[in-house]
Amino acid sequence: MAIAIILLRGKTGTKPDIVKTLDLLRLTRINHTVVLADSKKYERMLHMVKDYITWGEISKEMLTAMVEKRGRLPGNKKVDPTKVFSIVSAIEKGEKTEIKPVFRLHPPRKGLKDKKAKYPEGDLGYRGKAIDDIIKRMI
Repeated sequence: MAIAIILLRGKTGTKPDIVKTLDLLRLTRINHTVVLADSKKYERMLHMVKDYITWGEISKEMLTAMVEKRGRLPGNKKVDPTKVFSIVSAIEKGEKTEIKPVFRLHPPRKGLKDKKAKYPEGDLGYRGKAIDDIIKRMI
């Protein structure tokens, strides 16, 4: 099962080890999203930056929609619709794909609840399957 990680807060004024961890996760700007295949490898990294990100298990349908609409090839070219299924299956398996590893999403429609509180009162931290709701609003 793949997990989606979304950066919700900026890195200005944060500790250098948190900035380094976010850079290793390829989260450089607000509203950038990364999809990883295995969460066990990244569990400690996610715990370290939990006050800046939200994450959860993304469904295959939402991953397909995100690759179709926001996935980009090098040179900022859109993904060919015939290749979407193979790209989604490669992402779920953790294999390398030809698309860029970061999805640049819009800010969520109707805004966020709270950028400083944990989910479900706010938007930070682990969401589980509810990550699909915020991604749907951001695509």
